Amino acid sequence: MDKSKCKGKILVAECLLGVSCRYDGGDAVSENVMEFLKGKDFVPVCPEQLGGLCTPRPPAEIDSGGGFDVLDGKSRVLSKDGYDFTKAYVKGAQEALKIAKMTGCNMALLKEKSPSCGVHSIYDGKFSGTLKDGCGAFCALLKREGVEVMSDMDL
Repeated sequence: MDKSKCKGKILVAECLLGVSCRYDGGDAVSENVMEFLKGKDFVPVCPEQLGGLCTPRPPAEIDSGGGFDVLDGKSRVLSKDGYDFTKAYVKGAQEALKIAKMTGCNMALLKEKSPSCGVHSIYDGKFSGTLKDGCGAFCALLKREGVEVMSDMDL
């Protein structure tokens, strides 16, 4: 995605704006994101909270495959202790997509490595700290719907 050609409203992961909505109760505020968004129309969302998950919440990873597999029922989003958060992640992705459509967002700026928002990489599902190529469930849904996506690491 050529960030210089970004026009229209941008859906933005709330954690990148300084909202304390990450699994650990923190944020992922980024100077690069704030600079990029200056003068642009954007809509903040947190798909995990929209799916009904609280903050803080247990860390979760996609157990195998990636976000497309979660959407297709081939993979699950599990906490380290094995709790299945898949339904909440899928519901949150669907609700955030509704917001994107209602507000006319044609692109999204998401948080890399997240099981919801990862664009290029996500954790391997073993809670080992190892990354693998792939995207999160929300990113996968946006891609399926033709929304252009970029991550905070692309800036």
